[in-house]
Amino acid sequence: MERFQNATPKTLISEKAAALGFAATGFTRAALPPERLAYLQDFLAAGRHGGMGWMEERTEQRAHPQALWPEALSVITLGFSYAPPGDALANLTRPEIGNISVYARNRDYHDIIKGKLKHLAQFIASRGAGVKVFVDTAPVMEKPLAEQAGLGWQGKHTNLVSRAHGSWLFLGEIYTTLEIEPDAPGRDLCGSCTACQEACPTAAFPAPYQLDARRCISYLTIEHDGPIPEEFRTAIGNRIYGCDDCLAVCPWNKFAKAGQELKLAARDDLTAPKLAALATLDDAGFRQKFSGSPIKRIGRNRFVRNVAIAVGNSGELGLLPTAEQLAADDDPVVAQSGAWAAARLRG
Repeated sequence: MERFQNATPKTLISEKAAALGFAATGFTRAALPPERLAYLQDFLAAGRHGGMGWMEERTEQRAHPQALWPEALSVITLGFSYAPPGDALANLTRPEIGNISVYARNRDYHDIIKGKLKHLAQFIASRGAGVKVFVDTAPVMEKPLAEQAGLGWQGKHTNLVSRAHGSWLFLGEIYTTLEIEPDAPGRDLCGSCTACQEACPTAAFPAPYQLDARRCISYLTIEHDGPIPEEFRTAIGNRIYGCDDCLAVCPWNKFAKAGQELKLAARDDLTAPKLAALATLDDAGFRQKFSGSPIKRIGRNRFVRNVAIAVGNSGELGLLPTAEQLAADDDPVVAQSGAWAAARLRG
């Protein structure tokens, strides 16, 4: 078994992570301060998590990394850049197409990042340390850990902001039995800027550093099942999967370089997809089109519901037959959304 030799574990792990394509690596203790648990409890008590019941489960493990794995002494936090090469919001001015969040225009990032994390974990494990890998699929408070490890800070939009990569970082973690000297935590550099707060189409931020997911377009188009509340439909515009507005306007993005992972580069058919074509997808067609994509997770009916809302917001009379077709859909939520779209176009 090859041990860490000739250099510190921190140096060797950071070099290996960079070779695997990670843009940022940080190290912290496998612990979080009590205020993180208090913040989470307040968030849940206010019901701001909406229908994401899984957030209420295993709360202690979220707030206490060693409750998830008692042997863990350190957490290696890693950031993977997915910064877009151009204007992430360019599609919003084209009502006949659907806007898909930048991160979802190709392969599912969970699979890509987890594969790279496993390579790094094997590198560490081969030198005698215990490891566990996480990518947004376990009760891990990723953003607080990343901030604590110096990758950046949680901005006023509650997402991580990096001085070098702006708001465009996927996060992953490796819990390890290694005891590694922690990095200095990230320092909040939002200052007086309120760009992300002002950009939100649905006013989902009740205050800086606070999010009400029930008003968030990403939540409404991805996590929320059933009809989208009418009060938010107009503001959704042509966003059919997720929303990048608060991320895209962050001034720190001016330092971000476009992500280099080809498997995350936007597919041609998902860069500016026509609403009329998306509205015709049946279940088999949806599964085929979005095979390997994070969009597949929400299912055809939820996705076409979103398309119907975008059709209604388009103002394109040529899409009225599409809306009427959706109004006759077998799924009641799609049909209700299609009827709303048809009425809106007629009106």
